[in-house]
Amino acid sequence: MRNYDDDWTDSQRALYDECYQAGGEWAEDPDTSSDDVQYVINLAEGDDDSLGDAELDYPPLVDAVTQATGENITSVPASHHDPAFRGFLDGVRDAVGDDTFGL
Repeated sequence: MRNYDDDWTDSQRALYDECYQAGGEWAEDPDTSSDDVQYVINLAEGDDDSLGDAELDYPPLVDAVTQATGENITSVPASHHDPAFRGFLDGVRDAVGDDTFGL
């Protein structure tokens, strides 16, 4: 389910939507390993305190944001307040079944 912050702009919501779709497609791709999906699920389950001020260079996430923004980026803030990060993680989580990976 899509999960916006109330104060996001239309462009932030659009970024979330594109990353959400990319995350879902990535998770459903038969070439995506279950270990990779589990890694993203673990990120989604973490809170911002445990993530700290990290920047992630995880390739599927970076590729999704690069595609969504049209800009060449090298990392994404690991924050549930970031629309790209949250969109990708929510898309992955929603694409896998509730009984998968202990969800």
